[in-house]
Amino acid sequence: MSLPATEPVDRQLPSDEARELLTLTRDLVQRELLPRAAADEAADRFPREVFTTLGKAGLLSLPYGEQYGGGEQPYEVYLQVLEELAAGWLAVGLGVSVHTLSCHALASFGAEEQRERWLPAMLGGDQLGAYCLSEPQSGSDAAALRTRADLDGDRYVVSGTKAWITHGGHADFYSALVRTGEDGARGISCLLVPGDAAGLTAAPAEHKMGMRSSPTAQLHFDGVLVDGDRLIGHEGQGFQIALSALDSGRLGIAACAIGVARAALDLAVGYAGTRQQFGRPIADFQGLSFMLADMATRIEAGRALYLAAARRRDAGLAFSKEAAMAKLFCTDTAMQVTVDAVQVLGGYGYTQDFPAERYMREAKVLQIVEGTNQIQRMVIGRHLTGR
Repeated sequence: MSLPATEPVDRQLPSDEARELLTLTRDLVQRELLPRAAADEAADRFPREVFTTLGKAGLLSLPYGEQYGGGEQPYEVYLQVLEELAAGWLAVGLGVSVHTLSCHALASFGAEEQRERWLPAMLGGDQLGAYCLSEPQSGSDAAALRTRADLDGDRYVVSGTKAWITHGGHADFYSALVRTGEDGARGISCLLVPGDAAGLTAAPAEHKMGMRSSPTAQLHFDGVLVDGDRLIGHEGQGFQIALSALDSGRLGIAACAIGVARAALDLAVGYAGTRQQFGRPIADFQGLSFMLADMATRIEAGRALYLAAARRRDAGLAFSKEAAMAKLFCTDTAMQVTVDAVQVLGGYGYTQDFPAERYMREAKVLQIVEGTNQIQRMVIGRHLTGR
């Protein structure tokens, strides 16, 4: 399987550098991702070395400043790189998005001394991060988290359990939201926790419907000692940090969703052009060609929506509502397009001989992570009504 040569050559991009970056990404997808994605997914095998390759190519640091080793790219460009990666292999595209999310707290809220000390290594390509917000009893209600961090001298003692952690047990560092004060949002703080901290262990990876090569696991903090200088921002600022990170992270999920949808559409178009029924390709039948047209239109609309939100972010404008809209629409699009791709392939779409069924299984999780689509509708509604 290969990606169509017309993408992204005919796409509007802000600079020649951006075009070269997407061309580089596409080449890496063809050489490093597509040949092994299906086999690694079937074997539940985490492709850690792929992230090392992407890191050496500079793709793990794109939206961050050059002074810390980042790529200094606008979100408009970074998200299109994510789309390319996810079109080849969602577990990798989403993994890069999670790594970027895990760097956000330090990059945006850390003191300058903290950024100079830790951020270059986090962005250097050898490390992979994870983001720890959800817990077994607090998913959408993130302000109800219970993992505690109590200051003992100059170190925090952290105890509790985090859940649904992408890269859990494999990450080199964790941006962890913990409770340092009273109940509710005002008692939450953010700690940068080393992946090899004593007392930090991961449960066996969850057995998931899709994205099986991306490890998702609970993390147990059993009296983990974290130096006080690893507090990001100030005590009680953690919930603000978390919401800020999620606004950006939702755009990453939106871009990944369009990547998966695009892969499904490409498969469906290719199949429809070669599958013969009644003496001609099934693409010639109006019912099916209309279905392909609707799939393509949704994808273009989704990309336009996430890019519009990204441009607001790049311009320093508020984009929380737009990020929620993009996440909602793009992930619903991915679900619909992948279901339709299975339908286009008919019985073959329901078999593992083609990746259509994998795309459909992968698309479902995108409607859940980084805030369910029901939560996105709540966010949008509150922006509209001021409540």
